Amino acid sequence: MSTSQTGAGTAVDRRGPVPPMVGAWWKIGAGLLMIFVIYGAFFIAKGAAGFGENGDKARAVFFHVPSAILASVCYFVGIYFALIYLFGKKSGNLEDDAKSAISMELGFLFCLLATVTGSIFAGIQWGVFWNWDPRETSIVITLLLYASYLILRGALNGQPAKRANLSAVYALVALVPEQFLIWAVPRIMDTNHPTSVLQNPSNTSIDYKIVLYTSFLAFTLLFIWLFQLKLRTYRLQTKQEG
Repeated sequence: MSTSQTGAGTAVDRRGPVPPMVGAWWKIGAGLLMIFVIYGAFFIAKGAAGFGENGDKARAVFFHVPSAILASVCYFVGIYFALIYLFGKKSGNLEDDAKSAISMELGFLFCLLATVTGSIFAGIQWGVFWNWDPRETSIVITLLLYASYLILRGALNGQPAKRANLSAVYALVALVPEQFLIWAVPRIMDTNHPTSVLQNPSNTSIDYKIVLYTSFLAFTLLFIWLFQLKLRTYRLQTKQEG
């Protein structure tokens, strides 16, 4: 495992797609960015065209879209560490399994947030909180795939090696239906999901774009922060048990 030393003498993992950011500066920045997104969503950004009267209903996008994107990104991060665990130079390293599991847990969290915010948007935009639109159906099944992964791990608690092997294999096998549900189903079936509305730059103001792009950064930093906290907790638990 590639590591380097911080000023405090703590080894920091340099491997993998999650940046090993250290110090408090970026966490403070992440908090300030999130505050800006929350404030900007309601008091700075103007509405977007194609989202009902005055476009105010598009404000849910600031929270829904980053959550939905991270729900998919987390799966790929989990897959990355699952592959490292199975086929890496140090295959069988349980910390790689822990990193994969952490990514999947956070993926479940962001997928749940995307489902809830999407349902709220549907209730405001279409007058019904759930109508089994292809996008809604896809994200629910994706949520179930994540939940099944977590249930599998819970069922094998106390058997770390077996749990790690089966979890990694499950993550790899479930990748195909997960990506098919996210990318293919909504494109081969009619959907009310307003994806094309935001793709037209003229539909949103500069204020809206600033808040939206900031939300992508804020949510990404939130993911990195949560990942590092969970990994630190795992390492402390491992140290105490060892």
